[in-house]
Amino acid sequence: DGRGAELHDKIVAQGNIVRDLKSKKGDQAEIDAAVKILLDLKGEYKTATGETWKPPGGGGGSSSKPKQDKKEKQKEKPKEKPSAPAAGVTRLGLEAKKEENLPEWYAQVLTKSEMLDYYDVSGCYILRPWSYAIWDFIKEFFDAEIKKLDVENCYFPCFVSKAALEKEETHIEDFAPEVAWVTKSGNSELAEPIAIRPTSETVMYPAYARWIQSYRDLPLKLNQWNNIVRWEFKHPQPFLRTREFLWQEGHTAFATLKEAEDEVMCILNLYKRVFEELLAVPVVQGRKTEKEKFAGGDFTTTIEAYIAASGRAIQAGTSHHLGQNFSKMFEITFENPETGEKQYVYQNSWGITTRTIGCMVMVHADNAGLVLPPRVAKIQVVVVPCGVTVNLKKEDREALYKECEDFKSRLQAVGIRVKADMRENYSPGWKFNHWELKGVPIRVEIGPKDMKASQYVLVRRDTGEKIVMKRAGVEDDIPALLDTIQSCMLAKARTEMTDHIRVVENFDDFLKGLDEKCLLQSPFCGAVPCEDEIKELSKKDADLEPGAPSMGAKSLCVPFKQPGQIKPGMKCIK
Repeated sequence: DGRGAELHDKIVAQGNIVRDLKSKKGDQAEIDAAVKILLDLKGEYKTATGETWKPPGGGGGSSSKPKQDKKEKQKEKPKEKPSAPAAGVTRLGLEAKKEENLPEWYAQVLTKSEMLDYYDVSGCYILRPWSYAIWDFIKEFFDAEIKKLDVENCYFPCFVSKAALEKEETHIEDFAPEVAWVTKSGNSELAEPIAIRPTSETVMYPAYARWIQSYRDLPLKLNQWNNIVRWEFKHPQPFLRTREFLWQEGHTAFATLKEAEDEVMCILNLYKRVFEELLAVPVVQGRKTEKEKFAGGDFTTTIEAYIAASGRAIQAGTSHHLGQNFSKMFEITFENPETGEKQYVYQNSWGITTRTIGCMVMVHADNAGLVLPPRVAKIQVVVVPCGVTVNLKKEDREALYKECEDFKSRLQAVGIRVKADMRENYSPGWKFNHWELKGVPIRVEIGPKDMKASQYVLVRRDTGEKIVMKRAGVEDDIPALLDTIQSCMLAKARTEMTDHIRVVENFDDFLKGLDEKCLLQSPFCGAVPCEDEIKELSKKDADLEPGAPSMGAKSLCVPFKQPGQIKPGMKCIK
């Protein structure tokens, strides 16, 4: 409308003033004042239009046109699907380098390792068996652990009525732009549109209100393994940002605050174990700021993983304490046995998603393909027969193949997931590259000479080290080496993360640390306006610095493990 267009023009103009001051290295107080005016204008825009202001085309340009071309730009946006190879050309290996073109490298790793395939609905992907096996291992571990806590699995419908979804206004405000709605059945319009769940608080809690009447009904601990739809319009990235994803979501209710708060940390520690014990990815545990916490909750705890290649972090899992906010909204109450009075329950919700797989790939994969941690590898060891030439006698070839199958059987007997690649239409070299691309932790090579020497050649995927081993100790040596590989992968990733964590106490060092792809620990007042201002001041201007990231600094968490005490007189990083 007219007011929105007027504010849009003012925001663009004020943004240009801020950029001009930054480019001229103007007085910091003058820059701060200009940023404050810009943030106030954006706040007015949101109040007037009900939407968050976005620059035309998603960048910091100076066009004065509002959002009218958004749909056209989305249509013009090229699909994220990699280009097909030219006819007659074989491109089996990776063609992009992790350090040179991270998005293309990531896409190639996923498709060429057969983790994932593209689908004709943008932002949706096919999880192939190689990646779904990883999700199965995560499910198996986590499901067993929460059942020790007396959590029970259940399933609620994926559809949400408009009335239920909008009952908790603060909660739905964060999800509103991403909610997908069903409006038709065949050719008929529905009387009322039905949402597809972006999360299940509003789906489950009306039932909780019916089921919980007495303190004897508490605690109620339910979990779902299901899919979620959030119709994001940001650039989709497989596993990391998709319109549909798989997750588990736990929803629990307690009579006391202490029970609920204890569970929040218990679940967060389980999430940490998923990443560090299964995926070999170190994480930082902490509490989200007020700005970043779960909408409608009291507080949010999180684990954050560091991606060295991009210099950014990824929220890896969250455990929320909802307080009594939802129980008051949905009238989830019980009768206090001591006072006889009605009391609202304390609630938690917690979730981890298939984003875990994307984090693991980003951290461990290299320019040769996937590098899988042994505990989540669908195949831990691949056995490849070598030295099969036209000169090899038939009985010698058969003996070699039998040796490979025996090797496989011995490993299977001690619980190792192993495959003998006996395909005769592929050379050993092709097989080496194929399984390396797929990230199998150990490759075993056996040839006629190895058989005579009662040995085998072993190659580690994580380091490329080649080791000659004696055949006699295979049942002990291979499992021990798999444990070593798992530990080495975690140690390497932890070193990479700790080397990029920096404590800074002034804003100049803060900006320098961002440029150097570091995670920064800084004194912070916690105020939402201050957080907005830090983000605005740390944005890079694409016009002044081509190729620089434009999103600005984002708060990850207040780490539980602090680098030091706040000293007297120490001020917020801003």
